[in-house]
Amino acid sequence: MASTFLFLSFIFLLGTGLPSTIEAHGHRRWRERSRVASLISEELFKELFLHKDDSACPANGFYSYQSFIEATKKFPKFGTTGCLATRKREIAAFLAQISHETTGGWATAPDGPFAWGLCFKEEISPQSNYCDDSVEQWPCSPGKSYKGRGPIQLSWNYNYGPAGEALGFDGLRNPERVAEDPTTAFKTALWFWMTEQKPKPSCHDVMVGRYIPTKADREANRTAGYGLVTNIINGGLECGIANDARVNDRIGFFQRYAKLFNVDTGPNLDCQNQKPF
Repeated sequence: MASTFLFLSFIFLLGTGLPSTIEAHGHRRWRERSRVASLISEELFKELFLHKDDSACPANGFYSYQSFIEATKKFPKFGTTGCLATRKREIAAFLAQISHETTGGWATAPDGPFAWGLCFKEEISPQSNYCDDSVEQWPCSPGKSYKGRGPIQLSWNYNYGPAGEALGFDGLRNPERVAEDPTTAFKTALWFWMTEQKPKPSCHDVMVGRYIPTKADREANRTAGYGLVTNIINGGLECGIANDARVNDRIGFFQRYAKLFNVDTGPNLDCQNQKPF
Protein backbone atom coordinates (compact mmCIF):
# COMPACT_ATOMS: atom_id res chain seq x y z
CA MET A 1 0.00 0.00 0.00
CA ALA A 2 2.79 2.43 0.93
CA SER A 3 4.69 1.62 -2.27
CA THR A 4 1.59 2.35 -4.36
CA PHE A 5 1.18 5.73 -2.64
CA LEU A 6 4.81 6.70 -3.28
CA PHE A 7 4.52 5.69 -6.93
CA LEU A 8 1.34 7.71 -7.44
CA SER A 9 2.94 10.70 -5.69
CA PHE A 10 5.87 10.50 -8.07
CA ILE A 11 3.52 10.42 -11.07
CA PHE A 12 1.66 13.46 -9.68
CA LEU A 13 4.90 15.42 -9.36
CA LEU A 14 5.79 14.61 -12.95
CA GLY A 15 2.37 15.85 -14.02
CA THR A 16 2.89 19.20 -12.31
CA GLY A 17 5.95 19.97 -14.37
CA LEU A 18 8.12 20.32 -11.21
CA PRO A 19 10.88 17.71 -11.62
CA SER A 20 12.19 18.20 -8.09
CA THR A 21 11.28 19.78 -4.75
CA ILE A 22 14.41 21.94 -5.09
CA GLU A 23 13.00 23.55 -8.21
CA ALA A 24 9.64 24.05 -6.49
CA HIS A 25 11.30 25.78 -3.52
CA GLY A 26 13.35 27.91 -5.89
CA HIS A 27 10.15 28.99 -7.65
CA ARG A 28 8.67 30.09 -4.33
CA ARG A 29 11.81 32.05 -3.48
CA TRP A 30 11.64 33.79 -6.87
CA ARG A 31 8.04 34.77 -6.25
CA GLU A 32 8.95 36.12 -2.79
CA ARG A 33 11.71 38.29 -4.23
CA SER A 34 9.27 39.66 -6.80
CA ARG A 35 6.56 40.74 -4.37
CA VAL A 36 7.67 44.38 -4.22
CA ALA A 37 7.79 44.58 -8.00
CA SER A 38 4.27 43.16 -8.09
CA LEU A 39 3.04 46.18 -6.10
CA ILE A 40 5.00 48.89 -7.90
CA SER A 41 5.47 48.53 -11.62
CA GLU A 42 7.95 50.55 -13.62
CA GLU A 43 5.02 52.57 -14.98
CA LEU A 44 3.85 53.45 -11.46
CA PHE A 45 7.43 54.31 -10.46
CA LYS A 46 7.61 56.77 -13.34
CA GLU A 47 4.25 58.26 -12.37
CA LEU A 48 5.40 58.78 -8.78
CA PHE A 49 8.64 60.45 -9.89
CA LEU A 50 7.48 62.43 -12.89
CA HIS A 51 10.48 64.77 -13.01
CA LYS A 52 13.40 62.84 -11.48
CA ASP A 53 15.17 62.62 -14.84
CA ASP A 54 14.59 66.23 -15.89
CA SER A 55 17.74 68.15 -16.78
CA ALA A 56 16.91 70.53 -13.92
CA CYS A 57 17.53 67.70 -11.42
CA PRO A 58 21.19 67.08 -10.52
CA ALA A 59 20.43 63.35 -10.06
CA ASN A 60 18.82 62.93 -13.49
CA GLY A 61 19.47 59.45 -14.87
CA PHE A 62 20.71 58.11 -11.52
CA TYR A 63 17.72 56.62 -9.68
CA SER A 64 16.36 53.85 -11.88
CA TYR A 65 13.44 51.53 -11.20
CA GLN A 66 15.71 48.54 -11.69
CA SER A 67 18.15 49.74 -9.03
CA PHE A 68 15.29 50.22 -6.57
CA ILE A 69 13.89 46.73 -7.12
CA GLU A 70 17.37 45.20 -6.93
CA ALA A 71 18.01 46.98 -3.63
CA THR A 72 14.78 45.65 -2.10
CA LYS A 73 16.07 42.08 -2.53
CA LYS A 74 18.59 42.79 0.24
CA PHE A 75 15.67 43.45 2.62
CA PRO A 76 13.08 40.70 2.02
CA LYS A 77 10.69 41.97 4.73
CA PHE A 78 10.33 45.38 3.13
CA GLY A 79 6.98 45.70 1.38
CA THR A 80 6.16 42.05 2.07
CA THR A 81 4.98 42.21 5.70
CA GLY A 82 1.31 42.22 6.63
CA CYS A 83 -1.82 42.47 4.53
CA LEU A 84 -1.89 43.96 1.04
CA ALA A 85 -2.88 47.43 2.29
CA THR A 86 -0.07 47.42 4.87
CA ARG A 87 2.48 46.39 2.28
CA LYS A 88 1.40 49.09 -0.16
CA ARG A 89 1.27 51.71 2.59
CA GLU A 90 4.82 50.92 3.71
CA ILE A 91 6.21 51.25 0.19
CA ALA A 92 4.33 54.51 -0.32
CA ALA A 93 5.59 55.86 3.03
CA PHE A 94 9.19 54.95 2.26
CA LEU A 95 9.07 56.54 -1.18
CA ALA A 96 7.40 59.64 0.25
CA GLN A 97 10.08 60.13 2.89
CA ILE A 98 12.95 59.75 0.43
CA SER A 99 11.13 62.09 -1.95
CA HIS A 100 11.13 64.85 0.66
CA GLU A 101 14.80 64.21 1.38
CA THR A 102 15.67 64.62 -2.30
CA THR A 103 12.94 67.00 -3.50
CA GLY A 104 13.48 69.52 -6.22
CA GLY A 105 9.89 70.77 -6.07
CA TRP A 106 8.49 74.18 -5.20
CA ALA A 107 4.99 75.51 -4.62
CA THR A 108 4.21 76.31 -8.27
CA ALA A 109 6.28 73.52 -9.86
CA PRO A 110 4.89 71.76 -12.93
CA ASP A 111 2.58 68.90 -11.82
CA GLY A 112 2.80 70.22 -8.27
CA PRO A 113 5.54 70.17 -5.63
CA PHE A 114 5.06 66.47 -4.92
CA ALA A 115 6.09 65.24 -8.37
CA TRP A 116 9.74 66.16 -7.92
CA GLY A 117 11.17 63.47 -5.67
CA LEU A 118 14.62 61.91 -6.24
CA CYS A 119 15.94 65.13 -7.77
CA PHE A 120 19.20 65.11 -5.78
CA LYS A 121 21.70 62.38 -4.97
CA GLU A 122 23.93 64.36 -2.60
CA GLU A 123 23.83 67.45 -0.43
CA ILE A 124 24.83 70.50 -2.47
CA SER A 125 26.10 72.88 0.21
CA PRO A 126 26.90 70.90 3.37
CA GLN A 127 27.45 72.95 6.50
CA SER A 128 30.20 70.61 7.74
CA ASN A 129 31.85 67.27 7.02
CA TYR A 130 29.38 65.58 9.40
CA CYS A 131 32.11 63.89 11.40
CA ASP A 132 31.37 63.15 15.04
CA ASP A 133 34.76 62.39 16.60
CA SER A 134 33.13 61.29 19.83
CA VAL A 135 31.87 58.11 18.12
CA GLU A 136 35.01 55.99 18.48
CA GLN A 137 33.44 52.86 16.99
CA TRP A 138 33.12 54.56 13.60
CA PRO A 139 36.19 56.82 13.24
CA CYS A 140 36.19 59.31 10.41
CA SER A 141 38.69 58.89 7.60
CA PRO A 142 40.92 61.91 6.91
CA GLY A 143 39.57 64.22 4.23
CA LYS A 144 36.22 62.45 3.92
CA SER A 145 32.83 64.10 4.12
CA TYR A 146 29.85 62.27 5.54
CA LYS A 147 27.37 64.71 4.06
CA GLY A 148 23.91 63.67 2.93
CA ARG A 149 23.92 61.20 0.05
CA GLY A 150 21.42 58.88 -1.57
CA PRO A 151 17.62 58.77 -1.29
CA ILE A 152 17.54 59.08 2.51
CA GLN A 153 20.44 61.58 2.45
CA LEU A 154 22.53 59.33 4.70
CA SER A 155 24.62 61.56 6.97
CA TRP A 156 27.29 61.30 9.71
CA ASN A 157 30.05 58.76 10.21
CA TYR A 158 27.96 56.83 12.73
CA ASN A 159 25.50 56.03 9.91
CA TYR A 160 27.97 55.52 7.06
CA GLY A 161 30.03 53.07 9.12
CA PRO A 162 27.32 50.57 10.07
CA ALA A 163 25.48 50.98 6.76
CA GLY A 164 28.63 50.09 4.86
CA GLU A 165 29.32 47.15 7.15
CA ALA A 166 25.81 45.80 6.64
CA LEU A 167 25.87 46.32 2.88
CA GLY A 168 29.41 45.21 2.06
CA PHE A 169 31.30 48.43 1.35
CA ASP A 170 33.61 50.66 3.34
CA GLY A 171 31.31 53.48 4.30
CA LEU A 172 33.97 55.36 6.25
CA ARG A 173 36.72 55.28 3.63
CA ASN A 174 34.47 55.35 0.59
CA PRO A 175 31.30 57.30 1.46
CA GLU A 176 31.20 58.63 -2.11
CA ARG A 177 29.93 55.26 -3.31
CA VAL A 178 26.45 56.16 -2.06
CA ALA A 179 26.28 58.90 -4.71
CA GLU A 180 28.02 56.82 -7.39
CA ASP A 181 26.09 53.54 -7.44
CA PRO A 182 22.27 53.78 -7.51
CA THR A 183 21.65 50.30 -6.11
CA THR A 184 23.95 51.02 -3.17
CA ALA A 185 22.18 54.36 -2.72
CA PHE A 186 18.77 52.69 -2.44
CA LYS A 187 20.21 50.01 -0.17
CA THR A 188 21.45 52.62 2.31
CA ALA A 189 17.98 54.18 2.41
CA LEU A 190 16.39 50.79 2.99
CA TRP A 191 19.01 49.94 5.60
CA PHE A 192 18.08 53.07 7.54
CA TRP A 193 14.37 52.28 7.11
CA MET A 194 14.64 48.67 8.28
CA THR A 195 17.19 49.04 11.11
CA GLU A 196 16.21 49.70 14.71
CA GLN A 197 18.48 52.27 16.35
CA LYS A 198 17.47 52.30 20.00
CA PRO A 199 15.73 54.10 21.54
CA LYS A 200 14.19 54.59 18.11
CA PRO A 201 12.18 51.77 16.56
CA SER A 202 12.67 51.01 12.90
CA CYS A 203 10.52 52.85 10.39
CA HIS A 204 9.53 49.42 9.06
CA ASP A 205 8.15 48.25 12.41
CA VAL A 206 6.14 51.45 12.76
CA MET A 207 4.53 51.15 9.33
CA VAL A 208 3.68 47.44 9.63
CA GLY A 209 2.15 47.72 13.10
CA ARG A 210 4.96 46.14 15.11
CA TYR A 211 5.88 49.23 17.10
CA ILE A 212 5.41 48.75 20.85
CA PRO A 213 5.78 52.11 22.64
CA THR A 214 7.81 52.22 25.81
CA LYS A 215 6.79 54.22 28.85
CA ALA A 216 9.03 57.04 27.60
CA ASP A 217 7.36 56.88 24.17
CA ARG A 218 3.89 57.14 25.69
CA GLU A 219 4.93 60.11 27.82
CA ALA A 220 6.38 61.78 24.71
CA ASN A 221 3.14 61.11 22.77
CA ARG A 222 5.00 59.10 20.13
CA THR A 223 1.96 57.49 18.57
CA ALA A 224 2.23 55.03 15.70
CA GLY A 225 1.81 56.40 12.20
CA TYR A 226 3.63 58.26 9.46
CA GLY A 227 4.41 61.14 11.83
CA LEU A 228 6.47 58.81 14.01
CA VAL A 229 8.52 57.84 10.96
CA THR A 230 9.29 61.53 10.44
CA ASN A 231 10.31 61.69 14.10
CA ILE A 232 12.71 58.78 13.57
CA ILE A 233 14.26 60.38 10.49
CA ASN A 234 14.56 64.01 11.56
CA GLY A 235 12.53 64.58 14.69
CA GLY A 236 15.15 66.71 16.41
CA LEU A 237 14.61 69.46 13.85
CA GLU A 238 11.02 68.97 12.75
CA CYS A 239 8.88 67.47 15.51
CA GLY A 240 7.15 69.23 18.38
CA ILE A 241 6.53 72.22 16.08
CA ALA A 242 3.06 73.28 14.97
CA ASN A 243 2.45 73.32 11.21
CA ASP A 244 6.11 72.77 10.28
CA ALA A 245 6.60 73.24 6.52
CA ARG A 246 9.05 70.34 6.26
CA VAL A 247 6.66 67.95 7.97
CA ASN A 248 3.83 69.15 5.74
CA ASP A 249 5.99 68.48 2.68
CA ARG A 250 6.59 64.90 3.84
CA ILE A 251 2.85 64.48 4.35
CA GLY A 252 2.06 65.93 0.93
CA PHE A 253 4.26 63.36 -0.80
CA PHE A 254 2.70 60.55 1.24
CA GLN A 255 -0.85 61.61 0.47
CA ARG A 256 -0.12 61.77 -3.27
CA TYR A 257 1.64 58.41 -3.29
CA ALA A 258 -0.97 56.65 -1.15
CA LYS A 259 -3.61 57.76 -3.63
CA LEU A 260 -1.60 56.34 -6.53
CA PHE A 261 -1.18 53.08 -4.60
CA ASN A 262 -4.93 53.12 -3.89
CA VAL A 263 -4.43 52.82 -0.13
CA ASP A 264 -5.26 55.06 2.83
CA THR A 265 -2.50 56.83 4.74
CA GLY A 266 -3.59 55.75 8.19
CA PRO A 267 -3.75 58.10 11.23
CA ASN A 268 -1.20 60.37 12.91
CA LEU A 269 0.44 61.90 9.86
CA ASP A 270 2.33 64.68 11.65
CA CYS A 271 4.57 64.81 14.71
CA GLN A 272 3.78 68.30 15.98
CA ASN A 273 2.61 66.93 19.35
CA GLN A 274 5.47 64.43 19.70
CA LYS A 275 8.71 64.96 21.54
CA PRO A 276 11.79 64.07 19.49
CA PHE A 277 13.82 61.02 20.45
